Amino acid sequence: MTSYDRPTTDPHAAAGATPGTDPAPAAPAPPDDGGGAGREVTEAALFEAFGGVRGLVETVLPGLLFVAIFTVNKDLHVSAIAALAVSLVLAAVRLVRKDTVKHAFGGVFGVAFGVVFAMMTGNAKDFYLPGMLYTLGLAVAYMVTTLAGVPLIGLILGPVFKENLSWRTRNPGRKKAYAKASWAWGLILLGKCAILFPLYWWADTTQLGWVLIALKIPPFLLAVYLTWVFLVKAPPPIDVFAEMEAAEQAEQAEKERKATLAKDGGTTTGRHRRES
Repeated sequence: MTSYDRPTTDPHAAAGATPGTDPAPAAPAPPDDGGGAGREVTEAALFEAFGGVRGLVETVLPGLLFVAIFTVNKDLHVSAIAALAVSLVLAAVRLVRKDTVKHAFGGVFGVAFGVVFAMMTGNAKDFYLPGMLYTLGLAVAYMVTTLAGVPLIGLILGPVFKENLSWRTRNPGRKKAYAKASWAWGLILLGKCAILFPLYWWADTTQLGWVLIALKIPPFLLAVYLTWVFLVKAPPPIDVFAEMEAAEQAEQAEKERKATLAKDGGTTTGRHRRES
């Protein structure tokens, strides 16, 4: 068991067991009914993990600019440079504002791969191919990791909820929710690929581009919504960071207590020697 899913310092006390008996598994609070703190925490974590409205804009805008310009002038170079430029501007804005840059830089790398690939082949449709392959790989990863018992969405959201990997061994209800969410993500992305890859072969660049833009947000929002539905009804996360901090504080307090006892013992011994 790793430090990411280790039990509390006193497993018997945490589980309500008596000494000499096997501790019961950690019992999280009852599942949230979709309201209150559980709903708010889940919404905040999903917003942080997936970037919110701003993250959606940063994901969609470069591709939208590419297809819009290409629709007008059919110039691959101008379209590609404009898409890359706007993605760099979005990342620069985040840097200046000292915001989280992972979503913006993810967009920069995605656009850069598309630009390089399209420039190398001379086929404007290849601007979209790296992103399509990434989507397919991500769909497969969601399903394979779920079958392996380590659903990908749990690996992504665990640190956001401060539970890390504790859901794997200590929170089976939450692991089940992550499995359902990962299946939802995998199947939704796979369905998206089933639409886009035939269009890559049969449609022209403009048609493929506009369909791809149309499929950017709705499947994503559906997957996020289903993730929220599954998690808000699941047991709350176990805050392993708080547990480790409490364990460290208890260890430090014990060291201080022993040091104080040793000091008091030495003082008492010295006094007895002087009195004798």
